[in-house]
Amino acid sequence: MKTESSYVFIKEARFYAYHGATPQEQVVGQEFLVSIRCGVDLTAAMEHDILEVTLDYGALYRLIEREMKTWSHLVEHVAGRIAHAVFETFPQVTSIDMTITKVNPPIGGDCQGTGVEVHLINDKTKR
Repeated sequence: MKTESSYVFIKEARFYAYHGATPQEQVVGQEFLVSIRCGVDLTAAMEHDILEVTLDYGALYRLIEREMKTWSHLVEHVAGRIAHAVFETFPQVTSIDMTITKVNPPIGGDCQGTGVEVHLINDKTKR
């Protein structure tokens, strides 16, 4: 069996944070959802039942949680910080697909959320 592609993901992790460009967002805060999918070779983990040969999604969650606690004006900046930290901490990650959603954005209208979606490639991997 040959693995064509494989991923470890976290779907819609909830965080309360104070990111935003308006003073109200910075004081009151709001709920954010973060979803991330990391490209990583899972072949060894499928063959051997040990955590050391895969990407620990508990450690990944804690990394995202840490970055969500660091205030930014823009969720784009938060996404960039998370991506840099993931690639630095987990060099086996070859790509990241991530969305960060503001659940209640101050846009003067009704919607299910606003945010950013990024697809990033680890330029330090040979893939």
